[in-house]
Order: sequence, then structure tokens, then C-alpha cells
Amino acid sequence: MLRLTDTMTKSVREVVPGTPGLLTVYACGPTVYRYAHVGNLRTFLLTDLIRRTAERRGLRVKLVQNITDVGHLQDDSAIDSSGEDKLLAQARLEDKSPFVIARFYEDAFHRDLATLNVRPADAYPRASEWIDAMVALISRLIDAGNAYVGDDGSVYFAAESYDGYGRLSGNRLEDLRAGHGATGESAATGKRFHADWALWKKAGENREMTWDSPWGFGFPGWHVECSAMSLDLLGDRFDLHTGGIDLRFPHHEDERAQSNCAVGHEVVGHWTHGEHLLFEGRKMAKSTGNVVLVSDVVERGHDPLALRLAFLSSRYRQQANLSWDAIAGAARTLDRWRAAVAAWAESPSAPLAQAYADELLGAFEDDLDTPRALQVLRRLEKDAAVPDGAKFETFAWGDALLGLDLVRQVGQPVVATELPPGAQELLDERATARAGKDFAASDRLRDELAGLGVAVKDTPGGQEWSLT
Repeated sequence: MLRLTDTMTKSVREVVPGTPGLLTVYACGPTVYRYAHVGNLRTFLLTDLIRRTAERRGLRVKLVQNITDVGHLQDDSAIDSSGEDKLLAQARLEDKSPFVIARFYEDAFHRDLATLNVRPADAYPRASEWIDAMVALISRLIDAGNAYVGDDGSVYFAAESYDGYGRLSGNRLEDLRAGHGATGESAATGKRFHADWALWKKAGENREMTWDSPWGFGFPGWHVECSAMSLDLLGDRFDLHTGGIDLRFPHHEDERAQSNCAVGHEVVGHWTHGEHLLFEGRKMAKSTGNVVLVSDVVERGHDPLALRLAFLSSRYRQQANLSWDAIAGAARTLDRWRAAVAAWAESPSAPLAQAYADELLGAFEDDLDTPRALQVLRRLEKDAAVPDGAKFETFAWGDALLGLDLVRQVGQPVVATELPPGAQELLDERATARAGKDFAASDRLRDELAGLGVAVKDTPGGQEWSLT
């Protein structure tokens, strides 16, 4: 069975499905106000690797990944976020509607996942479309005595009402000051206790993206969104919750408290977090100018799946330091393996090299030890005792775990680089038009794309395209 590091117990534990044959997973998704950088995508790859490993053992996986398009404020390191909504700040910067901004970057997110062979989730609930569920959950918490309406008209979770607070992150309530992490004074004026956090924020004048509620016009707190969507779509017990290590506190700690208080028991069976990714020794940030996108990898002439292979070279739970040299090296390995697989395909058929296949799967099941899995393939590649036909079968079998498209010709471009000139710009323009409900422009752009040989269809996860 699959074993993963559990953040709460700080140990590697077996992930045990609550329903035999079905693994239920909630993955924290993006806040869609900018392009996802490669550090974000490493975290999203974590869930894909878990899913592939579980499916290789015959489990069915139900995966929900949220889309945050409202309520995520700029200062998210404190127990109660403060500052401007990230969507609204970007909308002002680009002089567009926040919903146009959200749909544009959501479409870009789905394109990036497809480019890296990350399989789509079963559902991508948008926070802005789940307001009723959030209001119902907040009302439930108020009725249970876990939340209250503050003096400022916002609704707060009463942190002291939940005895289990801090088990996930190790933080103690008495050491926290809301609005400032572990130091400083509370910036909010309507709270009863310094470490309480907002479930529903009363809207100020002229704020976009507000909804009516029993407590007046406002917008949801970031943390309550995931509680509402996961409980609605996966039920009051699910097997696994994933996300980046930066979400452990306060986001996941607060989410856990809300969800557990709402249903009266532990909701999540296993919490697993991916570590940070550095790029050439530094944290990726706009201020340092080293934010790297999937498009940057493609522009440098690399197959974007070389980025996926570079990620596999380190464990998800260890901080990794990516570099252009590492990506280039991964691209060379990818080309070599694809050439070898193509040559082996011409050889007589042979059974799977079972010992290697078992070791490969065992590495994935052992807390996603992907570096060891790659070493298994390198040994198999050089093993003269294994027939070429068996090498082909085993590499092809293992690629269901790796997701590297090994059974394809060297130099064959991935889907994201096959678009004819000008088509990507039209796709981006069409995504913006649909987000703004300008369907006439959307239809016109579809026709223009068809003229370039690109067929477009709309799906719940965004527009998808194929070459005609």
C-alpha cells in the first residue's frame, strides 16, 4: 500500500482508504490571480504522483482541487489574513474585472497542468460559486458555539472553542497574535480573542466581489472556502489532503478546526505537504526576478516534461534547488530514454522485467521515493541480461507512474508547443472573452482558430483544443 509522510504525526504512515477500493483526495489549488510558477507546479505534481501510484494498485481515486477566486488576502502568513484581496489587486493592476482575471489565469493553470501531464481532477470547485455552502457552514458553526458575529459585523471562528488547535502545525494559541503571526498586536477590532479568524468579512464601501448573507454584504474568509467545498464534495470523512508546506499554517490548521467542529470528528485521515522549491539557490519572488514559468522552459527550447523529470529527481518532502542546468540535464535524459524505448520497440516482444517493475512501484509506494525509482530505470537501461523487448515493456509500464511520455519519438513536440503561430494569443483572448461572457467574440475567435487548424471545445475545466 501507499505510504506517505503525515504532517500531523510527523511519521510515514500507510494511507488507508475509508471505502475499500476508493481513495478520496482534496488538493489545495491555485489562487488564480497570476500564472503558476514552477514551485507551485511541483506541489500540484505531488497529488498527480499519488493518484498514479494508487491507480497502479487498482484503486479508484476521487480527486477534488479547489480554485480560489475570492477571499485570499495578501498577508496570508498570519492566523487571520489581512490586506487587499489578491484578485482585486491584480484586477486593478490590469484594469480588468476580477472575474475576467480569475478565468484567464484559471485557464492558464489548466494548460500548465496538461503540459506537465498532470491529470485533471474530478472536480474544480470555484470559491465564488460555493458561497451558499460557505454561508451554511458558517451558520452551523455559529449555532454550535464555535463562531460569533464580532463587533465590526464580521463573523469569527472562536479559536478557543476547539481543543485540538495546533496539532497540525505545532502552534499554540497563546503564542499567536491575529494579523501578525506569532508577534505583534491584533489588527482586527471585532474579535473576542486575539487568535480568532474571520469566516465572513463585512465588505467595505466600493468593494467588488461581495455577496449577501445573514450578516450583511461581505465575502468569505480564505480558510472557510476549503472546508465548505471539501465537506460538500467528499463528505465528512476523506482519506488525504495535500498542499504546499506554506499552507500548513494558518490555512490548513484553520481549515481543520472549522471542518472538525462542523461535523464533530476528525475529517481528514492523512495530511501530506510538499516542500518549497528554490531556483538557483533563491526563493522564487517577483522582487528577485527569478520567477520561472512553464512558458520560460519552453522558450528555452526544452521539452516541458524535462521539468517534470527534474522534479522527480528529488523527494516531494525535501526542499529542492532547481536550476537551468538541471532542467537541461533532465531534457538530455528524456531524449536518451525516448530514443532507447523507440529502439527497443523494434525488438521481439518479451515479458515485463517483473523484478524491476516491482522495485519501481515499491519506490513510489515508499513515500514517493522518486529518486530511487529513477535509479531503478537507469539500472534497467544498462542491464545487458534483460532483453530489449522486456526493457520496452517495463519502461512503458513504468511511464504510467512517471508521466514522461517515454513511448514517443525523440524531438516530437508536446501538445503545448504544436500550436501554429498566433494561435496561443487567440486562445488567451478567447478565454478572456468567455470569462467576460462576450460570447459573440468567443465564437468569432473560435472561427479564427479553426482557420488555423485548431479545434476548440469548452469543458467545466476550461477550454480545450486539438489540431485538425
